[in-house]
This record gives sequence, C-alpha cells and structure tokens, in this order.
Amino acid sequence: MHESNSISFPYFGIPLHPTKCQATYIWIDGTGENLRSKTRILDSVPKNIDDYPLWNFDGSSTGQATGRFSDLILKPVKDFPDPFLGCGNNRLVLCETYDNQNNPTETNHRCHCKQVMDAVENEEPMFGMEQEYL
Repeated sequence: MHESNSISFPYFGIPLHPTKCQATYIWIDGTGENLRSKTRILDSVPKNIDDYPLWNFDGSSTGQATGRFSDLILKPVKDFPDPFLGCGNNRLVLCETYDNQNNPTETNHRCHCKQVMDAVENEEPMFGMEQEYL
C-alpha cells in the first residue's frame, strides 16, 4: 500500500455524523485558472442552495483584492454530494465571488453569463449547416 494511503485509509472508516454537513466551498481565484476552497461544518444539510450561508475570505491571498478592502464574499450557486468524503451529508459547494459592496469580482465571469442566459431563457436555439466550397 502506498504510504500516503496507509496514513489516511483508517480515517475513511470513521462513521459519518447523522445530521451534520461538511460543506466545502469552492471558487475560482484571481488568476482565473486555479480553484480555491475552504470547509465549514453545518448543523444539517441545506434543503436548497439559498440555505447555505454566505461566507467571507481574504481576497488579497487569492489575487482578487488588495489593501483594506480585501474581504470578499462567497455566494453558493450549486451544490453536489462530495464524492471525496464518501458522500453522506457532505457537499461540494460551487461559489461566485463578490466584493464587500456586493459587486461581482473581476474574475466572477459566471455572474454576467447567468444574466445573459436568464435574459434569453425562453428563446429556442437554432442551428444551421453550411457547406463551404473551395
């Protein structure tokens, strides 16, 4: 058995708490290329995405803010059972990032995309084929 597996493997057998939820908040950092995460324990599994609490983080450590306005907000937008922790009540929580004035951060491209997609949600997509001749 690989050494790192032998160290962590015994902990996978620990029974999960019947009601508590380990929620791992995940977001894209200031580079636009890397993922960041932090985890909190909730008393129960939220029924819907709006039941997850907003959470703050230091944007200066992720390249998303500088100076005294570095406190940023994580807003949950989608959750999934956490396959890395054996599912159960544990969740991966995908988040958008906002500044302390509730404006999307520069790397929060999902916010603008969602606004556009919501504006055209009743439209029917149309595709056409075109043969190019040389």
